[in-house]
Amino acid sequence: MSENRSVLCGANAYEQKYYFNKEQYGNLPQSVQDELHIICVLFTEEVGGIFTIVFEEDGSVSMDTQATEEDCLYDDVSAGLLIGQIRTKKRELFEELSLYYRTFVLKET
Repeated sequence: MSENRSVLCGANAYEQKYYFNKEQYGNLPQSVQDELHIICVLFTEEVGGIFTIVFEEDGSVSMDTQATEEDCLYDDVSAGLLIGQIRTKKRELFEELSLYYRTFVLKET
């Protein structure tokens, strides 16, 4: 992962764990944290692999997914389609997160 990206949260189907970057983003409302938790866990339950939501250098929000070479059940096409669905359904959430990042982290006016 690039130095200019900041991980907001993620889930790992192999270890069955969820991670939220409380150190940097713990001041986000609990309802937003809960929604991110649900998105990440449901993604890995459906597709598998490792799923992360990150802030890009410009403040935009990206979703990344990857799988181990041994994971024969992981499907890149399904993962891409699911990311597209999440991006569409949660567009407002991601726009608000981007605004939050640009305002409070990048200190844009």
